Amino acid sequence: MSSAKKSTERLIKKYPNRRLYDTQTSSYITLTDVKQLVLDADEFTVVDAKSNEDLTRSILLQIILEEEANGAPMFSSGVLSQIIRYYGHAMQGMMGSYLEKNVQAFTDIQNKFTSGTTGAFEGKPFSPEMWTQFMNVQGPMMQGMMNNYIDQSKNLFVQMQEQMQSQSKSIFGAFPFPPVVPPVDKK
Repeated sequence: MSSAKKSTERLIKKYPNRRLYDTQTSSYITLTDVKQLVLDADEFTVVDAKSNEDLTRSILLQIILEEEANGAPMFSSGVLSQIIRYYGHAMQGMMGSYLEKNVQAFTDIQNKFTSGTTGAFEGKPFSPEMWTQFMNVQGPMMQGMMNNYIDQSKNLFVQMQEQMQSQSKSIFGAFPFPPVVPPVDKK
């Protein structure tokens, strides 16, 4: 990270009493305030006041946890279980990248739909209410686009997994492992 970016980035210090201190405003803030920084797309870093350890991810996860606990959750228990299963798995790094790219693709699609519409709304971006109205009209089309994207993404992921299996077989095929015989189902 360049020093120019660090100087424009907002610094928030977390103290042992769990309070968050915004160095830009010289005031204590809450997780709700940090959530608003995220919604406003303000760049910030949260650090431990004593050790200077970067706690930004931890704070963002805390906000997600609160959002999931209040109202309609975004993630089902099944999805969360699947994500947990990838931790410590050989595919962990790939899964993180895969999820990040999918979220970015969704954001790009959302931006494509909303670009050019700001002028129609007096230069203001879509509000949540306007987005809901927009989705009521455009939802089926957007759902179709997302389904196509997800199918393509799934096929790409399966191809990548098959390629990794093939490469693993070619790498480890030279070793004298006994062949694996599938169990015979006796009925």
